[in-house]
Order: sequence, then structure tokens, then C-alpha cells
Amino acid sequence: MRRKIRNITQKDIDTILTIKGWIKSIRSSKKFSFIAINDGSCFNSLQIIVDSNIDNYENIISQLSTGASISATGKIVKSPGKEQSFEMQATEIKIIGECDPETYPLQKKRHSFEFLRTIAHLRPRTNTIGAVARVRNALSFATHKFFQENGFLYVNTPIITAADCEGAGEMFKVTTLDQNNLPKNDKNQVDYTKDFFGRPSYLTVSGQLEGETYACALSDIYTFGPTFRAENSNTSRHLAEFWMIEPEMAFADLNKNMECAEKYIQYCLEYVLEKCPQDMEFFNKFISKGIIEKLKNVINNPFEKLEYTKAIEILKNSKKKFEFPIEWGKDLQSEHERYLAEEYFKKPVIVYNYPAEIKSFYMRTNDDGKTVAAMDVLVEGVGEIIGGSQREERLEILEKKTDKIGLNKKDYWWYLELRKYGSVPHSGFGLGFERLVQFVTGMENVRDVIPFPRYPGHCEF
Repeated sequence: MRRKIRNITQKDIDTILTIKGWIKSIRSSKKFSFIAINDGSCFNSLQIIVDSNIDNYENIISQLSTGASISATGKIVKSPGKEQSFEMQATEIKIIGECDPETYPLQKKRHSFEFLRTIAHLRPRTNTIGAVARVRNALSFATHKFFQENGFLYVNTPIITAADCEGAGEMFKVTTLDQNNLPKNDKNQVDYTKDFFGRPSYLTVSGQLEGETYACALSDIYTFGPTFRAENSNTSRHLAEFWMIEPEMAFADLNKNMECAEKYIQYCLEYVLEKCPQDMEFFNKFISKGIIEKLKNVINNPFEKLEYTKAIEILKNSKKKFEFPIEWGKDLQSEHERYLAEEYFKKPVIVYNYPAEIKSFYMRTNDDGKTVAAMDVLVEGVGEIIGGSQREERLEILEKKTDKIGLNKKDYWWYLELRKYGSVPHSGFGLGFERLVQFVTGMENVRDVIPFPRYPGHCEF
């Protein structure tokens, strides 16, 4: 029976096992060969010693090359080398899939991340992208584990929606209409009553609004799914398709929201350091030196919390020259967020009580009438990693906000009606999952922490 490499330990020394995987490297001679094989279950490869006395030695070795898939059976023995504590002495090698060494794009050299994006179907075999995948998996599991252990229910919110949660209009339209023969109404506008849903429909930018409805019946819920933004942003921080984690809590104010966000991030970091030690050592050594200590600092220290007004004061009093000017009433840019987290406080920062004019319509208006109960969590290397708020539970105020920004109340009738029947204070936040993976791994570009990145002009694979 096949054994995965991650499950082999020193207790297996003198045991005969079978492993299957892909060749990372091979050094061969007439008398014996060294094969490094990896099956993706962990960062480390297993070294296999193939002696020339095995059946059909020369024929088998001649067909092996980097990238080929094989099955190897043999005894696990103590290794005399420094790089591994044990290795396999093979008694049988079977070729599963050959690999043409002349055309295989992953050669024994360091490839740029830009190049690897062009071969996204093969890049998981590299050390970096394989490690990213395992860390991403651990963070996904930690997310579910944290919320489940804290009494949240997992809710699946729709991917196709007619409501724009952010009110920004940067959404991908979903339609079955013939683009070469669009039906028109008497105003010469596209007649969406002829479309599949009978109205304009879009890929969701957030599951928050629908999540609120379940929180206002089940108390604490969370969503974890794909979201979409049709922003023409060619940056290292933006994707057109990404994953969002969005908890919503009934009977919870902004303070409760901030507390949940802090505990969630600390929980995820602690989990990944425990479950992915080899991968994190790799990131610490080759991608972002000191990343492990940075994460431990986040785990072991409380987040700094300060009002937006105080944050503006700190930024204006700093002698740092920012590209974007600092004024009360303007949103914080990435350079401002990173200054607060990286240079001024040197730890995660939660900025709260933002000006109402720069935040979304659903955020609760504070008593001063100028600010809303919003919060952003800022971290080193990324900037904003979480955005959230206490939601506006007062119908009259919420209706005024929708009128002010010109939202069609017919599209939000159910969201408004939620405030008529047993309305309660509630709050929640959204975390861009890829930014969390970026933060944990130290990877610079968000396109390298999602399996198949979608961004302007790129929808391959």
C-alpha cells in the first residue's frame, strides 16, 4: 500500500514501503543512482538509492528524468547524509509516467514567478508554489476550525446576485442574451426581462448582505467563498476573482467585531506555524527572512486600536514623505496603512470610526453624524487585510443612505425589510483570503498565492 512521504518517520526504519510521486532530481551512474522524489504531501523530498542489482536497472534509469512519475518500493534506512535522517533503498522502481527532459519547462534552476504564471498547470511542482498551496490549505482549515469552535454556522451565500453590496458598480454581468442580437425595449435599452433571470444579474462582490439575513436568525454565521471585482487594477494586491471570509454576528457591536477579527488572525497564524513547519522554514529562509518571528509577534501581542482621527494625526505628524496627501476625510492608502503597521506601531493595527463619506452605505452611523462604526485591520507587508463594521440596523437611517447614493430600493427591499422585523445590532467583517496567505508566506504578489489567478487580460487555465 502506498505511503505518503509526510507520514514516513524514523519509526519506519527497517520497514519496506511503497511511495509514489514525481522526480525532483536524479543523479545516475552504472552502479547506482540517487533519486529525489516528492509527492506534494510535504515540503521535503525523499531520497531513493537505486542499486544496479535491481531488475532491468539500466533500462529503467535511462527512462527517468526530472518530472517523471514513478512508484518506488524499498526499505527505509538511516541516512548518512546531513540533509535527511532517513532514505529508501529501492528494491523495485516502476515508471508511471515518462517526462520529456527536452521540453519539460521546470529545469534545475530558479524560475521567475512571472514565468511560472505562464505554466500555472505545472507550477505547483515547484518548491515555492507547492509550499503556498499547503499553507493555503492549512489556513482554510484553520478558518473553518476557528469559527466552528466559536459557535458560528457555515452559510453558503449566492455567487450570482442582483444586489451590489459595495455600491461601486464594478461587477461582472451574468447574461445569456445573444451579444450580437440584444433585445431592446421601447427606450432602446437592453431588455433584461428577456434575460435568464429577467433582470440584470452579476457575479457577487460579497456575500455580506445575504450573510446578515442568516445572522439575524441564527446569531453567528460565516461565509467562505469566491467573490469577483471588475476593477481594471493591474497591481500586486488585486485580483478579479478571489476568496472572501465573512463572519456576521448578531447582538454584536464594533468592539465585539474587532475582538473577533484579532482572535481569528492570531488563531490562523498559530495553526499554520504548528502544521506547516517545513514550508514556513522555507519561506523564512528564501522568501521573507524573519517571517516566522513576525508572525509570532502578531500572535503574542495585542493589536493596536486607534480611531481614524488619531491615525490621521500620526500620519500628518510623521516626517515621512507620502505619495498621497493626508487629510481628514480621505481614505487611507496602502502606504499609509503600512506605515502605521510596519514603522509606527510595528504590529497589527485596527483603525476604526471612519468618515461616513468614504465608507459603504450599510455601515452604522455614529452619534457624531460624521463617522461610521467601521474598522480596518492593517498588517505589515500587506496593509489592509480585514475591513468590517457594525451594520446599520435602523431602517429610517439606512433608507436615507440608500437614497443619498442613488441605490434602487427595489433591489434591496429584502435587506431593508430585515430592519422592520426584529432588527438587532449586528456586525461583521470581510477578509480577502489571498491577502492572508500573502501575509503568512511573505509572497509579494497576490497572483502567486491563488492556484489560477484572474486579472485584467488574463483568464487562462
